[in-house]
Amino acid sequence: MIEKGRNIRKDKRGFTGLEAAIVLTAFIVVAAVFSYMVLGAGFFSTEKAKAVVHTGVESATSSCELVGDVIGEGTGSTIDTINFTIQLTAGQQPVDLSQSIISFTNKTIHNESVTWVYSVLEGDTDNLLESNEKAEIKVTLDSGLGTYNKFTLEFKPETGGILPITRTTPGAINNVTRLY
Repeated sequence: MIEKGRNIRKDKRGFTGLEAAIVLTAFIVVAAVFSYMVLGAGFFSTEKAKAVVHTGVESATSSCELVGDVIGEGTGSTIDTINFTIQLTAGQQPVDLSQSIISFTNKTIHNESVTWVYSVLEGDTDNLLESNEKAEIKVTLDSGLGTYNKFTLEFKPETGGILPITRTTPGAINNVTRLY
């Protein structure tokens, strides 16, 4: 009951608790919105970082690997063509062989794009080197390689890492020579 003589409109004792509840509610709402924004930005940056790492790993790892020996063919005193076989590494996307480049480097020559042809040994005959397929590459050299000549061939697919092949011609060259 209300005491006589007191005016209900002038009694403000009950409002301090209500004001505190309103301020507390406002702080909780602001904190919830802020934490939602921070978590959302964190999830977004985590996904972006994951995509960047995935793309980096995909482009850094070699998409092809060497299968078998590297063979040099020539006249007996020089090697004029180099043959090798490649396949995809595990889990890689198909490589378009028609868009790939092979470069040649030794101590006196650097040729960014040598003449080469390929033939599919296992699989279909399209331009794509796909899983479980092997392709034989035959590189034609502009000038023959003599004995004890160290060289590097780089198979450069359109996407993915480069496959470097470094070999040295032996002291005796036959018509068909295995290169180590």
